[in-house]
Amino acid sequence: MKKAISIIKQVSELTDRVILFHSASGKDSIALLDLIHPYFKEIVCVYMYVVKDLQHINRYINYTCKKYGNVKFIQVPHFAVYSYRKSGYMGCIKNEKQRQYSMAQLTEIVREKYHIDWSFFGFKQSDSMNRRLMLRTYKDEAINEAQKKCYPLSAYKNVDILNYIEKKSLIKPEKYGNSQSAGTNISDMNYLLWLRSNFPADLKKIIEEYPMVERLLFEHDYEGTETK
Repeated sequence: MKKAISIIKQVSELTDRVILFHSASGKDSIALLDLIHPYFKEIVCVYMYVVKDLQHINRYINYTCKKYGNVKFIQVPHFAVYSYRKSGYMGCIKNEKQRQYSMAQLTEIVREKYHIDWSFFGFKQSDSMNRRLMLRTYKDEAINEAQKKCYPLSAYKNVDILNYIEKKSLIKPEKYGNSQSAGTNISDMNYLLWLRSNFPADLKKIIEEYPMVERLLFEHDYEGTETK
């Protein structure tokens, strides 16, 4: 992780307080926070939720706050939530006048509230073609100086991140069946089935806010009995 640390050190020479958009249970966020925590006086971690206060997410947040003394966690609605509310997605309470927010706008809101300029993200070039094209335009393919955004994991692959987590004995990222969704896709059947088996109270909370999720599970179960 020498390249990532070199990138982090460059930003640490400019500020001692940063924002990290943290998915709580995701591998990139787990590794990135461990990498940056020695170099900053304060790190404000921002978790973007679709449904707030889920038990399986809060246990990661609690772990993080206990492990790192310079970390503060805040929770804000995921930018997708605003479009969900506007359209009534999955049966949630509909508000056609709901204002929409982008990731960039949410970043600015947090910056202004906490008076912090620099933001860190766990994006990697290997995530997608769009991210590869974006990240390659920045200094060291990781530092967006104009927008004060930093992507130290840019050059790494999933296996590198998982190896780092294993080497440092960090909490293991959550895996939902065959997917590693961060829980933002409430129509992901792997995620829903995992919740039903492991955290039924969390699934209940999701269904309370997005009632049609229950229909998805019913259809899945029905199709399963039909094929037997």
